[in-house]
Amino acid sequence: MRLDELDYHLPPEQIAQRPLDRRDASRLLLLNRSSGAFEDRQFAEFPDLLAGNELLVLNNARVIPARLFGRRAGVRSQKPSRSTRAEHLTGKVEILLTRQVEGDSWEALVRPGRKMQLGERILFGEGELEAEITARGEFGLRTLRFASHDQRTMNEHVERLGHVPLPPYIERADESADRERYQTVFARNPGAIAAPTAGLHFSQEILKRIRARGAEICELTLNVGLGTFQPVHGETLEEHVMHSESYQIPRETVERINAASAAGRAIFA
Repeated sequence: MRLDELDYHLPPEQIAQRPLDRRDASRLLLLNRSSGAFEDRQFAEFPDLLAGNELLVLNNARVIPARLFGRRAGVRSQKPSRSTRAEHLTGKVEILLTRQVEGDSWEALVRPGRKMQLGERILFGEGELEAEITARGEFGLRTLRFASHDQRTMNEHVERLGHVPLPPYIERADESADRERYQTVFARNPGAIAAPTAGLHFSQEILKRIRARGAEICELTLNVGLGTFQPVHGETLEEHVMHSESYQIPRETVERINAASAAGRAIFA
């Protein structure tokens, strides 16, 4: 499939920059699969549209504050040229954590990436957290090994110093409220760098009404990663290479999905 077959005009003013006061106040497009007819509804109506025997599979991944701003320590840096003098004077570096490799080692996007050599170190905060570039990978990725210089862990530093990695179409800086509003109400397991956005509309009241309707709910963890930010560079979808994402499916969830499938029940995921 060619990308130009999917082109459409989306007016910038139609892209919400902040969430609604109520999660379930968002609009819902209802499509009748038999007739092809569709109509505008509200997400608050979603429980009433269920037959009552469905299985809903929710992603309980929690978004971490994966965007970090630091400064270069100057180790192994290139000598400044006339065009890069200002950059060397400020030494500002932006990091987007994308995947935990092991322990305190993470894959990350680094800006400015090309000028950051292997062995270069980056300091965060007042220097209490430090990262060293240990490897270069595909998609512009770097592997960073973090070290804490006080009693706090690397994860504690990231929670304190990090910023919420809002999607590129949100053209504003992150705010303190985003730490909770850019999460689902069932987010529990930290590790994602983007929210499973279809789940943002669910409220505790909606979940309660879904259960009261008779539908079943189970959970899994899919850590949404770099692939959600990665643009499609080829002319066809088949040329696009997706970035891998980690997941965990509890045995209970597997059993519920298999049972619903065997019974011919609808499964929403």
